[in-house]
Amino acid sequence: MKRKRVYTLSLVLLLCFSLYCARLMQLQLFQTESFSKHKINLLEESVIQRTQQLIIDEGRGEFLDRNGVPLTYTEKNVLVLFPFLKKMNWPVEKVASVLNISPEFIRTSVEESKGPIVLGGKSAVELSENQMEAINGLEIQGVFALSKKFKNEQVIASQLIGITGENAEVFHKRYPDKVKGYNQKIGVSGLQESFDEWLVAEEQAKLIYHVDNMGGPLFGVDVKYLAQANPFYPLNVKTTIDGEIQLALESVADTYDINKGGLLLLDIEKNEIVASVSRPKMSSSDPFNAGATNFMLKALIPGSVFKTVVAAAAMDEGIVDESRLFPCDEDIYGSMAEKPHGNINIKTSLAVSCNRTFADLANELVEKDSHALENYAKKLGLLGDISWNGDVFHYENFPQLQVSEGRIFSSEVGRSDPNYISQTGIGQYEVRVTPLGVANMMATIARGGDKYQVSAVSAVEYQNGTEMFSFPQKNIGGETITPYTAMKLQQYLRGVVNSPEGTAQYLQTAAYPIAGKTGTAETGKHKYQIKEDKYKLYNKWFAGYFPFDNPKYALVAVNMDVLEYEGGIYPIYQDSVDAIYNIENE
Repeated sequence: MKRKRVYTLSLVLLLCFSLYCARLMQLQLFQTESFSKHKINLLEESVIQRTQQLIIDEGRGEFLDRNGVPLTYTEKNVLVLFPFLKKMNWPVEKVASVLNISPEFIRTSVEESKGPIVLGGKSAVELSENQMEAINGLEIQGVFALSKKFKNEQVIASQLIGITGENAEVFHKRYPDKVKGYNQKIGVSGLQESFDEWLVAEEQAKLIYHVDNMGGPLFGVDVKYLAQANPFYPLNVKTTIDGEIQLALESVADTYDINKGGLLLLDIEKNEIVASVSRPKMSSSDPFNAGATNFMLKALIPGSVFKTVVAAAAMDEGIVDESRLFPCDEDIYGSMAEKPHGNINIKTSLAVSCNRTFADLANELVEKDSHALENYAKKLGLLGDISWNGDVFHYENFPQLQVSEGRIFSSEVGRSDPNYISQTGIGQYEVRVTPLGVANMMATIARGGDKYQVSAVSAVEYQNGTEMFSFPQKNIGGETITPYTAMKLQQYLRGVVNSPEGTAQYLQTAAYPIAGKTGTAETGKHKYQIKEDKYKLYNKWFAGYFPFDNPKYALVAVNMDVLEYEGGIYPIYQDSVDAIYNIENE
């Protein structure tokens, strides 16, 4: 009986020992770089436990503006100090003399540190090249002058660029072959998400030294520098944004307190996004709040801006010419109009934004072809695949931007009801389009009817600035409006600004001559939820292009959810145009 208990106990001990050995083998041999469902890198974790380190560069690729200027990071020449200096006698006075600061400030910074620090913290003391050379020439252990990347607190065009975050599960789902860097940042929205595979870090650049359990140097004061071994990586994404113009338009948006809406500027020749401003601002401390939405890519109610599509369709289909007159003393239902204009033709109707004209034309177009309005919205580049997409490496139809899908009708019911069609003709009812689409429509008209996909990125580059690949300009397939219709639309859109009865005469004093169309869309919402006309909320638009005689830019401005006599769109638009003029003529 006693022998049996010994055998049993021995068997249990042997089993426990085997399990213990198996566990050790799992930790030290089989899953050292990808332990558990969280894919924990045990080797890296063990290094972190016995070291102190300062990250010099997170290793993630950067976004650059069209001139190669970094948008997401700022690089500064800084002084790095290690905490073991507090236990050493070192020539702090010499360092202070080079930097022209107090030795006491340096001593206090080191004394208060628990790990490696950048002198001055977030507002780092910035060094000149000569100061860096002088500091490093002193050859003091634990004192380094080097270039460090700092993530910008506020990134311009922040909703377009997007944000990053840490999510081990998503990281390993996207990149199952990457076992290192389980805590790496990944793109969560915008271009950061679209281009994540090219931007994701392979290795951080950092200064590192080993410590004992008291935080003291374990192997003396030997500090190592670890960095990405391949000088061509990480890759950078070169955007089409012009940083100077972007900042100018963001300033305009903030000057006029745009709480919801923004501005979008396209280069007409290249069909590239030069600036994209969306409000409310994205908060760096809470990036998932209301500021996370990029309203420039979101489908909105356009109001009378949509009359441009109706005019194009009616002229192209031969339904209207300038000899035909419309009863613009009446509204779309035949009652007396709030602003009567008499009997006027298509050109004047667009200038004064007569609702009756475009309600009648929309009904005639839908009667002729129930999908005529959708077809012409696509011909103008307002709807359809307007964002750059194509085959890139192993991606088929890779899209640069995630754009909301616009619409004219959301159901077949609207196509059969004349009242619904009338509302559709003036950009109400179920019509939803993006500011990006509206800007693209204006660029298409300015070019005489040629339509292209819109780009936000021109190339992906190696660290040395050479291109890995570029994004060529791409036509949007399908039919286009005729050159004659495009020419007429150009004249009519110019008339909105420079004719005596035009709705946008305010813009006649802008630095560049402008052609475009106004829009005031009823949202169906009321301020304070009080159902009275004076509390109705509107989306106010102006979309156009300039200079009229030699078109270079298409610009859309939209101020959303504002009262009828607030949030004027013309000063916003003119100040934006003037700001661009001043930058280009400095």
